[in-house]
Amino acid sequence: MTRMTRALSLWGLLVVALLAAPSAMARELPDFTELVKDAAPGVVNISTSRMIERSDSPFRSFGDQQIPEIFRHFFGDRLPMPPGDGQGGRHREERQSLGSGFIIDGEGYIMTNAHVVDGADQILVRLNDRRELEAELVGADEKTDVAVLKVEADDLPTLDLGDSDRLEVGEWVAAIGSPFGFDHSVTSGIVSAINRTLPRDAYVPFIQTDVAINPGNSGGPLFNLDGEVVGINSQIFTRSGGFMGLSFAIPINVAMDVADQLKSSGAVERGWLGVVIQPVSRELAESFGMEGPKGALIADLDPQGPAAEGGLKAGDVILSVDDQPVERSSALPRLIGHVSPGGSVAITVLRDGDQQSLDIEVGEWPDGQKAGGDEREAAPSRLGVSVQSLDDAQRRKLSLDQGVRVTEVDPGGIAAAAGLRPGDVLVSIGREAVQSPAQLAELVAGLPAGSAVPVRLYRDGRSYYVALRLADD
Repeated sequence: MTRMTRALSLWGLLVVALLAAPSAMARELPDFTELVKDAAPGVVNISTSRMIERSDSPFRSFGDQQIPEIFRHFFGDRLPMPPGDGQGGRHREERQSLGSGFIIDGEGYIMTNAHVVDGADQILVRLNDRRELEAELVGADEKTDVAVLKVEADDLPTLDLGDSDRLEVGEWVAAIGSPFGFDHSVTSGIVSAINRTLPRDAYVPFIQTDVAINPGNSGGPLFNLDGEVVGINSQIFTRSGGFMGLSFAIPINVAMDVADQLKSSGAVERGWLGVVIQPVSRELAESFGMEGPKGALIADLDPQGPAAEGGLKAGDVILSVDDQPVERSSALPRLIGHVSPGGSVAITVLRDGDQQSLDIEVGEWPDGQKAGGDEREAAPSRLGVSVQSLDDAQRRKLSLDQGVRVTEVDPGGIAAAAGLRPGDVLVSIGREAVQSPAQLAELVAGLPAGSAVPVRLYRDGRSYYVALRLADD
């Protein structure tokens, strides 16, 4: 009997524990209710309109209704014209779009994405209390996708701004916005990664989250658990047109630096070196005598740019800027971009196996460059390429004072394995400039066997470095 009583007691404790477990788990999950109550009034809906001119189309309207979005998904604004007599005119029509934003101070300044208000003839801001205000565009910066608006109103609720540099991967975050026009929708998730670099967005170290973001969320705030804005929801990665678990936000520290410049002058000044860079692969790192891949490899320079004038050279590997390490090449544009034009930076480079530091005066980003004789000679079989000289006209056209053009590539050779192809201009091998096919043959003959050698190429208007791994003799 005693044994049975003990067994029943143990079962009872187990049942209680199982019942209590969900409650304990629930208590560990974040509660966003107070955050939303406090923050929602400072989040706004942004609608824009602009007049566009386009050709008449039988698909222009469906009984005076807007074109279904399924057609826009495939054809955008250029819906197909059916076969016919080709008659038709042009007309002007109003195009509207929706986005989100948030109030950053009591003077009526509102932050959103540049793409939300791009080309807008009119911008309307709808507040949480249903007031609708016409907004003025103070300024927009396409490179960071940040825009600042201004409205005239009193008693505007503002949001607290956090420190995006303190964000950590795994931290809970929430978004408030107007996906598909549904005002003040709340979604939550965690920080998936920080300092993400996306194609064509070299100046933004994006915050990646798994917060559900959809069209209309753009420009809305990303909050930490303290209710502070840590980012601006900007874009998603998608193959379907909808949310797929990868959302990207502009860090608020980056956005506020841009906003302050837009408010003061309506434009953003951004530092510029005048270099073309590429990542350092393991093979290139070995060819430069580095312990591992890091830094930004200078593949080419603007001859009149700040880098060239300051003594930087193609083939230098930039390791740090003002003692801030450049672990990846994608970090360099951001580090230089934050420097005011005219300011000086100390750049540490690896050159010919030695580190040296140069003081470079950073220039201002310019408002608005392309990269190929009859003499033909085969380079040694070690490379597996045939090359020809460049005549004076070709050198002027390509803005090159050295190099030979690759005419043939052995598919089984080491050059093909490194990515060389016909039409490339082989500019240098190792640290030696290539001036002619004969000189290239001499250079290749003197290279040590079994080692990786950096080779500089010019292709399609750009310079690249590749590493050739020479076979053992």
